[in-house]
Amino acid sequence: MRFKYSIPVVFVLALVIIEKENNIISKVSDKLVLKQPPMVLDSSSSLQLLLKPNQSVPSFHFHPRTSAPVFTLMKRRLEDYSSHQPRTQKPKQKHILLLATTRTGSSFVGEFFNQQGDNMFYLFEPLWHVEKMLTLEGGGTNASASAKAYRNVLQQLFLCDFSLLESFIDPPPVDHITSNLFRRWSSSSLCADSVCSPFVQGDFEKFHCKARKCGPLNLTLAAQSCRAKQHRAIKSVRVRQLDMLRPLAEDPRLDVKFIHLVRDPRAVLASRMVAFEKYKNWKEWGTRGGDVPLDDDEVMKLKGNCDNIRMSAQTGLRQPKWLRGRYLLVRYEDIARFPMRKAAEMYRFAGMPFTPQVKSWIARNTQVSPKEASGVYSLQRNSSEHVEKWRFSLPFKIAQVVQRVCRPTLKLFGYKVVNSEKMLTDRSISLIEDKVFNSL
Repeated sequence: MRFKYSIPVVFVLALVIIEKENNIISKVSDKLVLKQPPMVLDSSSSLQLLLKPNQSVPSFHFHPRTSAPVFTLMKRRLEDYSSHQPRTQKPKQKHILLLATTRTGSSFVGEFFNQQGDNMFYLFEPLWHVEKMLTLEGGGTNASASAKAYRNVLQQLFLCDFSLLESFIDPPPVDHITSNLFRRWSSSSLCADSVCSPFVQGDFEKFHCKARKCGPLNLTLAAQSCRAKQHRAIKSVRVRQLDMLRPLAEDPRLDVKFIHLVRDPRAVLASRMVAFEKYKNWKEWGTRGGDVPLDDDEVMKLKGNCDNIRMSAQTGLRQPKWLRGRYLLVRYEDIARFPMRKAAEMYRFAGMPFTPQVKSWIARNTQVSPKEASGVYSLQRNSSEHVEKWRFSLPFKIAQVVQRVCRPTLKLFGYKVVNSEKMLTDRSISLIEDKVFNSL
């Protein structure tokens, strides 16, 4: 009779204990199984932990249907019970760095994260201040110094620390309050109620919020808002080499994912010629006769940009250990043609839910009339028509120069070379190859 009741008693007691001391029970059960001889159970001292005082250890038996030892079956049931218990775990914070160059559609793509809702803290081009401060008298920056500064500022911002960025804002903030944060209005988080300080009549803020009247930005409140959000995203067009960001990927406090946005270099140049006055040399070369001087500084600068983008992409696509699972290459052309699909892909990569707010914003801002999408900096566009619009504004001779100095980059990203002006403007010929970017 004692054996008849001992097995149920052991099982019930084990289920009670498993709630509080799961690890101990698992270890004891493992010892029991390891110490069993073929037909005899000789572990009374260990098993006694699970029995009432003065209760004897039962003889060893096999299950009548499965021929498995009874205590082995019991251990399995305990493990199954334990594995199905709910475990409360704080959702992991995600850190997204959108890397691009100017006129690649990065402001548009950045909105995919800016529109995420209350759980996302998004910053638009905070490195603008760093570049401005470090720009040399003759133009440009010291590459190594600026790269280190960019990395350190990004690292602190992902940790919701604005102190280092403050040192690059001109004029310097007073008591952590500034009226000069670049494009503040491009971050919904910096114009939210929790960060919107009272508006004072007469105060001038260059980059003021557009949706509501807010006073100068209190960076202490911004840091508090950042810490209250589950995820953080930053968009930047100023990082030249991906490998300079390795310390961010290896920082145990962060879980950084790099989304690398690229675009056809011919389209990028065509857009810059429209948007920026400093590209007047390219405009002149496109309209006058004669060849473009390939040794000109502007042409060399274009080649350097293409090389930097290609080398960064090659690093990412090789998936070195420090970047494994952290790098995603996305072509702007694919986003423009399939915005909802590519946005969903980016969210899957980031490990975040693709929210209805983002879907709604994409639906509203990718199917608009040409009049609505006419602004140089507009975030609205008819994506399918916009993607190759550059082909009808860029002179063929300029396209040839880009193809000559950026050919390896064009090849890596799957952009077709044009051999004639007719081919350039032929809508029936796509210049975008179908390409999946896996490891090289």
